[in-house]
Formats: sequence, structure tokens, C-alpha cells
Amino acid sequence: MDIAVIGAGTVGRALASTMVRAGHAVWVSDVDGETAKATADATGATTAGSNRSAADAAQVVVLAVSFDAVGPVLDELGRAVEGKIVVDVTNRMDPQQLDGTSNAEATAALVPAAHVVKAFNTVLAARQADPVVDGVQLDGFVAGDDEQAKQAILDLVASMGFRPIDAGGLIMARALEAMAMLNIRLNISNGWPWQDGWKLVGPTG
Repeated sequence: MDIAVIGAGTVGRALASTMVRAGHAVWVSDVDGETAKATADATGATTAGSNRSAADAAQVVVLAVSFDAVGPVLDELGRAVEGKIVVDVTNRMDPQQLDGTSNAEATAALVPAAHVVKAFNTVLAARQADPVVDGVQLDGFVAGDDEQAKQAILDLVASMGFRPIDAGGLIMARALEAMAMLNIRLNISNGWPWQDGWKLVGPTG
């Protein structure tokens, strides 16, 4: 799969490394070209000259940026995402922001000609780079309204070493973002080392 990872910070680097390891072609871009190059060099990805050029080359565009940067990034990408899969990885950091909506739905409203899918947001960066904890394969939850787009990302998640879990339509991004918030707050409150992850246990078929 040809994938553009927009954002070369901790999350972008973790996802790019796992995607490259799984055999995908990955282009990395960032507002800071040196950061993009450093991430590409470290992960085996290819540096893109701009966010737009990364998206032009890809089937899947991964938004590994803060949510407040999503609007400007999508403005820059313009028609490059039309008909493509856009993966929203973003989370909110303040519990007061949990207002019954989701970042993913807001992203979908900005790019109605793209297929927005929520994925990877429930996984901390350390586990995006390594989806196994104490020998346990972590779950990769995916939500989206377009079934073909969602299946493509479920396949991507599986190729990266996660157990893929179809969470339903994009509205379920509200639950996924709340799950992420819970994990973030637990790590902050308890001084945990940001190494844990979600695993649904029991007879799941």
C-alpha cells in the first residue's frame, strides 16, 4: 500500500516505522523539512517535499498531527485527497473536550470527497511502533462509514501486527477517542511509562 504520513513527530515516526516494516511504501512530510527527513531516514520511509506531494503519491493519507492542525493541513492538500482514504489519528487532550462529538467526524465534514477512517488513536506511540506487550498482541480499532475504505485500513492494521477490530461506523470514533483519553489520563495521573495498550479479552469468535 502507498501511504502518506503527514506529521513526522513521535506518532508519525512510530507509524511510519511499523508501516515500512510491514512492507508498505511510505512518504513522510512535515512543516519542518528537516524533521521529515530525520524521520524518513530513521524509519526507511521516503521524504516528501511537501504535504501535498506526499498525498499525491499515496492511496492512504494518515493525519499524524494535532487536531488543531488538521484544518490547515487539509486546506493544503486540497483535491489530492479526493476519493482517497484519510486516516484520522488525532485525540483530544482535555477531558472537558469530550462533548459527544469526535475529531474524525469533524475531519470528514472538511473533506466530504474523501473516505475518513478513524484508526491508531487508541494506541500510544510506543505501541504504534511495537504492538505487542508482554507477548500479547494489542487490538487495532478501526471505525468508518465506507466499508471498502474501512476494510483496507483493517488489513493495514493487521499487516502492522495488531489484531484488527471493526468498531463500526465513523460515529464510533466518539468511543475510540474517549478510550484514548482514558489511557492518556491514566498515564498522566499514575505516572505510568506510556507503554500500555488496549486488548479486548474473552471469546470474541
